[in-house]
Amino acid sequence: MTKKAGGIATGNDVFCVDKLRELMELMKEYDLSELELMQDDREIRLARGGRAVAAAPSVVAASAPIGPSVAAVAPAASAADGPHIKVIHSPMVGTFYDKPKPGADAFVKVGSKVTADTVVCIVEAMKVFNEIPAEISGTIVEVLVKHEEAVDFNRPLFKVDTRG
Repeated sequence: MTKKAGGIATGNDVFCVDKLRELMELMKEYDLSELELMQDDREIRLARGGRAVAAAPSVVAASAPIGPSVAAVAPAASAADGPHIKVIHSPMVGTFYDKPKPGADAFVKVGSKVTADTVVCIVEAMKVFNEIPAEISGTIVEVLVKHEEAVDFNRPLFKVDTRG
């Protein structure tokens, strides 16, 4: 791989692992919290942040996150759900975990009451385990993702009834 003056690798594919690593380093160097890239029919969103969570003994975190992850909350799931149903979306690309460690109970399940600070899941991105808070108060009415399922940025994770 050849390098340009600014330290970014040249070539056609910005999605190769080496180039993504370089972009993450530049994000850190320039204190950027997020970066979106599009090339042909592919796109990726790189985000820094999240609170680190103790990983299972076989997993080692690569680096400490910079700040808390924030889950995006949609206004309503669909017209059929009504205005009181909100959706918690994934704030990043990664692997969804519904429990803090193997064998533990899920963070939340259908019927669980949540507040804005309630951790509803973990999304692992680049070996960093990011706790995802609900960001809204209410009752979980549907879990939309399975444990250890891959999630994209803005993927719906939970439906929450904000009436309580």
